[in-house]
Amino acid sequence: MSATKPILISGAGLASLLLAQSLRSSKIPFKIFERDASFVFRAQGYRLRLSDEGLDAIESVLEPPLWAKFWDTCGKTGGSGFVAFDAVTGEETEHVVPERLSSRDGKVVGIARGDMRRVFAEGFEEHIEWSKHVTGYELTEDGVKAIFADGTRSVEGSMLVGGEGIYSKIAKQVSGGKIKVYDTAARGIHGQAPSTAFKGLGEGVFRIRDDTGPDGAVFLITNVRSGDKDDPNAQLGWTMGSEPGVIRPPNDDFSIVGKQAADVAKSLTKNWHPRFKPLFDEMNEWEAAFWKITCSTPSGVPEWPNEPRVTIIGDAAHSMTPAGGIGANTAVRDSALLGRLLREAGGYKPGVTAAYEKEMRSYASEAVRQSYGTAVQAFGIKIDEETSPQV
Repeated sequence: MSATKPILISGAGLASLLLAQSLRSSKIPFKIFERDASFVFRAQGYRLRLSDEGLDAIESVLEPPLWAKFWDTCGKTGGSGFVAFDAVTGEETEHVVPERLSSRDGKVVGIARGDMRRVFAEGFEEHIEWSKHVTGYELTEDGVKAIFADGTRSVEGSMLVGGEGIYSKIAKQVSGGKIKVYDTAARGIHGQAPSTAFKGLGEGVFRIRDDTGPDGAVFLITNVRSGDKDDPNAQLGWTMGSEPGVIRPPNDDFSIVGKQAADVAKSLTKNWHPRFKPLFDEMNEWEAAFWKITCSTPSGVPEWPNEPRVTIIGDAAHSMTPAGGIGANTAVRDSALLGRLLREAGGYKPGVTAAYEKEMRSYASEAVRQSYGTAVQAFGIKIDEETSPQV
């Protein structure tokens, strides 16, 4: 890499790492600052479904050998397609293969978040500085510096990209507080069980819904890929969600992992049909984890005066509910777009962040509106921009 001042990236999430791959291919220097001590410091979360747009964005960035590795890591689910069940009766309520679910070759393409992160980080781990919590930035005469939680500053960069998720301090600062993330009050649980627990489902994408609870609906989404059900050593994941108030982590502490989360999942599903009970009876209790469902301003990504040397990507710019599975796909589109603009400019140039934000704001706002609208129907959530709590 050249001696040019690097692009500074806050956060080592999916969007940040994919942007770094783009910069590496373009021979543009960069540095990543991550608050965690390593990739295994926190649970990696649930499995992600990749859309056409998401896959196209990723393929446009990764060099052919790494793209081939990524594609091989992805699971491709066909089988019975998309099937919905009544959780209590076990009866099938819907059996379709929505076009929006299929990505390539008529298959649903997905990958575990942790696997995706590892592939995206390949080849530049030495450019990641761990245990560096970015809390703001300061502009210099000819660049920008990241400010860390301990009060120290980073090296001077030509540009700073905030990609540190829904709690991004960069997003708050650069937008003048216009970027807002709301707590929808809905909670979920991630769980894992051995492949033997999924025998009653077969291959496909499944939604299981229970509307009989006194406090509201509970639903579970999972997918079983080709070969999974025949591998006794495979651990498959499921994601449970609910209407607000149904899933209640102790003290509303959604960071809890392990048996407490598993016990709540088992309690909520105690009356489910025997076909689905093995998902909970055989679950790996120590892998269970609560999660909080958040969303940015439902009307879309707000406008703010452009700061030429600072911008934001991924959840820092547009947090979405899991409804529709479009959050990660929108985030990688950010990475591909900003990376392409920087490549075409040969690195930082005035106007790059403005051009990026104009295009990002268009497609990301539509994605946020779509995700929120789906979540209103699926989760029963409602965001009031005047009264709903922010994270």
